[in-house]
Amino acid sequence: MTVTTRFAPSPTGYLHVGNVRTALHNWLFAKKHGGRFLLRLDDTDVERSRAEYADAIRDDLAWLGLVPDAEYRQSDRLARYDEQFETLVAAGRIYACFETAEELDVRRKIQLARGLPPVYDRAALKLTPQEIAAKQATGERPHWRFRLDTSAHVHWEDLIRGDSHIDPASLSDPVVRRADGSYLYMLPSVIDDIDMAVTHVIRGEDHVTNSGVQIQMFEALGAKPPAFAHEALITGTEGALSKRLGSAGMAHFREVGIEPIAIAALLARLGTSDSVEPVTRLDPLVDHFDFAHFGRSAARFDEAELRQLNARILHQLDYDAVAERLPPGMDEEAWTVLRPNIETLADAADWWRVVEGPVVSTADDADYLALAAHTLESLPWESGIWSSLIGALKAATGRKGKDLFLPLRRALTGRDHGPEMAGLLLLIGRDRALERLRRRTN
Repeated sequence: MTVTTRFAPSPTGYLHVGNVRTALHNWLFAKKHGGRFLLRLDDTDVERSRAEYADAIRDDLAWLGLVPDAEYRQSDRLARYDEQFETLVAAGRIYACFETAEELDVRRKIQLARGLPPVYDRAALKLTPQEIAAKQATGERPHWRFRLDTSAHVHWEDLIRGDSHIDPASLSDPVVRRADGSYLYMLPSVIDDIDMAVTHVIRGEDHVTNSGVQIQMFEALGAKPPAFAHEALITGTEGALSKRLGSAGMAHFREVGIEPIAIAALLARLGTSDSVEPVTRLDPLVDHFDFAHFGRSAARFDEAELRQLNARILHQLDYDAVAERLPPGMDEEAWTVLRPNIETLADAADWWRVVEGPVVSTADDADYLALAAHTLESLPWESGIWSSLIGALKAATGRKGKDLFLPLRRALTGRDHGPEMAGLLLLIGRDRALERLRRRTN
């Protein structure tokens, strides 16, 4: 058996954190087992599906390094759904219903008022073929429901939740096809999983009931259900996942300078007992992916943690890994000096502007800076120039600590904090350093 997973987003919007976590875990599981990862665009919702969203999904997966082994679109498979639909109609597992939304709402309210669960009463099953024909003759178009087998609970061994079950008798027969002929999510997904030989369905725990229902659909079509893994949902720092995180696409993280590997490194471990590590490649995430490490508690996503992880990863990256995205003129020496002080790659450009200037000095110790300029001019320009300058100024003035070096940092960089001055001064260079020290003495 070839392990096959699938990521099946609807192209009705951009991918957000929860979507990406699902895609990543499907990809990691498939790769760990030498299997296949499929992208399936569930685009049967014609009114809301957009080509630009489909393109964005592909782009985001490529940016993250989650390249699918094959891609499918449900809109290309409507004839196949019709074929299997008719099979289930003939078997008595799908039946026509003519109630309006208003009628169903009234029935639910009556059931609730009587203390009963608001489950569909299967009134449509009482219609005779003649009654159905008469309704259709007058222009009434039915919607269609899948008839659940309510005689026994549905059980499965979930890869995360363990022993899992639903009671079909507590559920309404799900609508699988609308009156306009379009399909809802449930049945096409099952048909696709069968035809595409999907072995493992990995998704959020909000789909647990759907999985129980779909197991009966698999069996009704004579197929063995795949294995299921239902992950705890993601929450934000305030509890529920914030609207911004729930709707922000990967473009948000690209704009603020987050590396794709940082997103993968965090989401791969989110909800597990494993610590988040600042990896620079996807391979370690594949090797350590294991559903046995997943917990049942909600997984907490914190963008501040993501930013910290992003910085830790950047601090490990070699020059060759980022060279194409660095400012013109910024070489390997500069990257080595500036790297420890950046959280995102955009910070490298910011510090490179400090190196090249001009900078707005915040120093106000004119006499001391004049002495510093005179001292610097007299010293040989070599790798230890910062230590030589500080040593000479300390001997001449008796200063120490911040009084010794902070006025110099402010004059040379316009900042109170930043990369080590020993390396930064060499990048700034002799002429620019002297010009900045003297600027404050005129």
